[in-house]
Amino acid sequence: MVTTKHKVLSLILCIMLAVSAVCAGSMAVSAATGDTVYVRANNGWANLYCYMWTDGAGNNAAWPGQAMTKVEDDVYAYTVSGDFKNVIFNNGSGGNGNQTTNLTYAGNGQIYDLSTGKWSAYSVVTNPTQATSSTQATSSTKPTQATQPSTSSGNAKPIYCQNDAGWSNVYCYMWNSTTDSNASWPGKPMTEIGDNVWSYTPNKAYKNVIFSSGSNKSNDLTVGSGDLYNNKTNTWSVYDTSDIQVTSYKADPSSTIYTGTAVTLSTTANSLVNATISYQISVNGKVVSPMSSTNSYVWTPSAVGEYTIKFEYSDTKGNTNERSLTLTVADDSTLVKPIIKNVTPLNLNFIKLNTKATVKVLAGGGNTGTKLLFYKYVVTDPNGNKNIPYYTLNDSYSFVPTVKGTYTVEVYVEGSDNSKVSKTYTYTADSNVPTTTQPTTSVIPTATSPKPTTPKPTTPKPTTQPTTSVQPTTTPFMLGDCDGDGNVDVNDVTYLQMIIAEYSGMKYDFKTCDVDGNGVLDVIDATMLQKMVAEK
Repeated sequence: MVTTKHKVLSLILCIMLAVSAVCAGSMAVSAATGDTVYVRANNGWANLYCYMWTDGAGNNAAWPGQAMTKVEDDVYAYTVSGDFKNVIFNNGSGGNGNQTTNLTYAGNGQIYDLSTGKWSAYSVVTNPTQATSSTQATSSTKPTQATQPSTSSGNAKPIYCQNDAGWSNVYCYMWNSTTDSNASWPGKPMTEIGDNVWSYTPNKAYKNVIFSSGSNKSNDLTVGSGDLYNNKTNTWSVYDTSDIQVTSYKADPSSTIYTGTAVTLSTTANSLVNATISYQISVNGKVVSPMSSTNSYVWTPSAVGEYTIKFEYSDTKGNTNERSLTLTVADDSTLVKPIIKNVTPLNLNFIKLNTKATVKVLAGGGNTGTKLLFYKYVVTDPNGNKNIPYYTLNDSYSFVPTVKGTYTVEVYVEGSDNSKVSKTYTYTADSNVPTTTQPTTSVIPTATSPKPTTPKPTTPKPTTQPTTSVQPTTTPFMLGDCDGDGNVDVNDVTYLQMIIAEYSGMKYDFKTCDVDGNGVLDVIDATMLQKMVAEK
């Protein structure tokens, strides 16, 4: 039998065990000074606060608590400054959806996942100090360059979004390929750092980026177009807080660059300390424009490959800054569509009145058919008058400006498959212009353009159309003698091109002009005729 004395003793032991268990449980979840609590902000929150308390024993700070410090892409930390049992994580806004429920602290080094609502162990080398955990950028003060996020950045640079569209959350999705991205969609949440600017620092370099709110998003963008994207205007600019503010740096063109293409490298910057700024431009480590007031340089790549363009800045007060971009140069030797690589202007876009001006074109592509390239130049004077354009094999064109003002020159390049490209250039005609060496007007043969046996005319064909003195029917048949002068030469090529372009009043013998004999007059006939002339 169990005596009453034994029953009482057993009851006392049970009560003691229960009390011990409660005490042990309380000790396991009580945060002590120096502990670190972590939260994974994978729900889109940008600002993280930690509010901790123990009933009847106070809290760590007034609501919303202490600001947490970002320690990697979406992980924030807070170093505890007291003994607390409970915690609420929030984004400082208050209201439903902006804070967790009342949580029980899980212990030093534990991390709370805002998406799953679960605690787990977080492995970290060192704990952040209380001094850094209380640092928080406000909406009224722009942080300096030194305070930009840099944790786990590797060789990558911060990227910014100007949230003028008013998104409640801003995400940054970056990728190089379908298997190489910074996170699953919609990417990593960005951090608001002040002035409605949000920041994200990737752990590696990426080529492409999309900014989104989770529901709204930008187009597919290219990293390096700038580092601050405005989600309202859909434009890039430069985010800079140094004393030398870089306002732009670019290459024109920035894509579809081929060997021999003239690429204008340019940049602009402002001084916040009223100092004079100098610029330096380098290509793959070689200085092409040394430190001076000159802020642009025309670079012509001679080989295919990747090129790093570096812009450097210094001022008279010892401040410095730099920017860089990457360009890809390709080979056009197998390109079918014609391209205009460079047009050499005369006198830096100035031309002298009543003096011959020459425009020279460097083109590529056209690797199809006869592999010939045809050129056409449309010149419009300040009064709107135009020349009579026609296609020719000449890669240069001369004209004499007789009116003071701006001349527009439209350059067309066409391949033997009728594909074409055009660019427009402007020149200022005046009586006084900078003196430079005039380009020659002689035809320079290229690998794809055989030199004609007769000189090309440097002026357009007269505006008057040929008279009835075209080849009479009694004249012996001569294939290609389109203008009927008894010779097959470059003038016939020009005449045939005008026929194909359907100039009014053109008189011709169809059989003579149908060089390929297929019953149709087209650019193929002009190409074949050009080849005939070149091979004579």
